[in-house]
Amino acid sequence: MTDQTAVTEKPKAVPTLPNAAKVTEVTHWTDRLFSFKVERPQTLRFRSGEFVMIGLMNDPDPVTGKQKPLLRAYSIASPSWDEEMEFYSIKVQDGPLTSKLQHIKVGDEIILRPKPVGTLVTDAILPGKRLWMFATGTGVAPFASLMRDPDVYEKFDEIILMHTCREVGELEYGRKLVEHIKSDEMLSEIEAGKLRYYPTTTREEFHHMGRVTDNLTSGKVFEDLGVEPLNPDTDRGMVCGNLAFNKDIMAILDGFGLREGANSEPKEYVVEKAFVD
Repeated sequence: MTDQTAVTEKPKAVPTLPNAAKVTEVTHWTDRLFSFKVERPQTLRFRSGEFVMIGLMNDPDPVTGKQKPLLRAYSIASPSWDEEMEFYSIKVQDGPLTSKLQHIKVGDEIILRPKPVGTLVTDAILPGKRLWMFATGTGVAPFASLMRDPDVYEKFDEIILMHTCREVGELEYGRKLVEHIKSDEMLSEIEAGKLRYYPTTTREEFHHMGRVTDNLTSGKVFEDLGVEPLNPDTDRGMVCGNLAFNKDIMAILDGFGLREGANSEPKEYVVEKAFVD
């Protein structure tokens, strides 16, 4: 009888992404917009309104075959107390990252660099009575975080979200979020009627239309909401959109006497200057 020695092969190591975070939920809002949630690293701490670098591995180099991380700055759409991290993104068919990111599914992994930064935080603005959040498109993401943060409602008597998109369907993410805040037992108690929502469209017919900039300069938003025009003594602003939008809003806020602030020097308004492809 011949002894037979069993040969046990070692299982092959499964490659994992650097700083991997597992996807727990994906929602496609339109053919151009989607949101997703990932598991939050236990050690990651952030202030509501900050952003992190997230991404995927790029295609292998045709010569070396090596892959490098493809990363972009994304605002964290979930509040600082949430156990998951949410992100809201556009879909760009030829975008280096979003062309790939839009196809992620539950159970997939993304790269999440655990170093949050950003200026859209309450620490970067002076105390005031009313907080204005100015956003276009996916620029509503950091405000999705801030609107669910108790600290915001403790610091301000009134919070106004102005969000403009081209079509009504593109407002759905923000609309559902505001509805959830006002109907959720815990969040509604914190919000206490302080949150006001002013959505507008620029192409499709809607009950409020026009760009954020036009509704500010014409005074229409102040008339519609029954509030006084922006005043540096009482009003504070946060701005998040594309570069052109940011510049236009900054010029308007400057015209009302508000000054741009930063983490190191809080003033009357702050602007997020990190962009997604």
